[in-house]
Amino acid sequence: MKLFTFASKLTLKHHVGVMVPGKHDEVCDLTEALSTTMSLKDLIGMENMKDIVQEGISSGKGRKLLASLDIVAPIGDPDKILCVGMNYREHCIEQDVPIPEEPTMFSKFNNTITKYNGDVIFDSKLTQEMDWEVEMVIVIGKEGKNIKRENAMDYVAGYSVSHDVSARDWQMKKNGGQWLLGKSMDTFFPYGPYITTSDEMDDPHNLGIRCYVNGEIVQDSNTNELVFKTAELLEFISKFVTLLPGDLISTGTPSGVGCFRDPPIFLKHGDFVRCEIDHLGVVENKMVDLSHKRSSM
Repeated sequence: MKLFTFASKLTLKHHVGVMVPGKHDEVCDLTEALSTTMSLKDLIGMENMKDIVQEGISSGKGRKLLASLDIVAPIGDPDKILCVGMNYREHCIEQDVPIPEEPTMFSKFNNTITKYNGDVIFDSKLTQEMDWEVEMVIVIGKEGKNIKRENAMDYVAGYSVSHDVSARDWQMKKNGGQWLLGKSMDTFFPYGPYITTSDEMDDPHNLGIRCYVNGEIVQDSNTNELVFKTAELLEFISKFVTLLPGDLISTGTPSGVGCFRDPPIFLKHGDFVRCEIDHLGVVENKMVDLSHKRSSM
């Protein structure tokens, strides 16, 4: 199933939708079909999620054309956004660092979340080193602490695509070397457009993953290059924090980022970034520099 959230044009309230099987352009508005107020985070945390979704689809109600919808971030209020650094072998090699022996973790705040096709807003008076990162996102579907690797996949609701936007000057050169500010500016985590449920995935660790800047491919890899895959990550992370339904884990980016090129390349106002993962979808963002907008007024 492909589950998503969209803003109702009548009420502006968020509705939960699902792609109708066999209909690439038709969706079922589950909020309308089931007369419910539950969010997508609520839905994926339910043990009978599949039955609820099937009930909505079978009702024949709430049918809409995909192109008519304003799709927003699938889950806009996760309890946690957890991210993994240096989790692709070639990405470690390009920055001349050892492959980690355990996951390198950091976090983002919810203010970073924006929809899959939303603008990424930055201010060149604050940062001059904007960089791209395409990543696969794990979406948690069940509460878990001290999860064992052998049953970790039972805790996964599905997967999505993210653009882990990074201000490299603030990540690497300022703020005492802490990554938080360089990773957590407003709009620095576009993701979506939907959550592909885990039962639709033959193998989430064998998917093509790519990023384009202004139509030119800059990252081209496969999720089989992940150093730590889903089960290992859940086992490690849940030793420290309790994972909750709707939590997002962005699993790291492959090689090809701008800061490790010679010479380095950074994003600027008007650049267009496309992040895509096979079977999971596409995230597309225009870079908008507030300083540029002010100077043109």
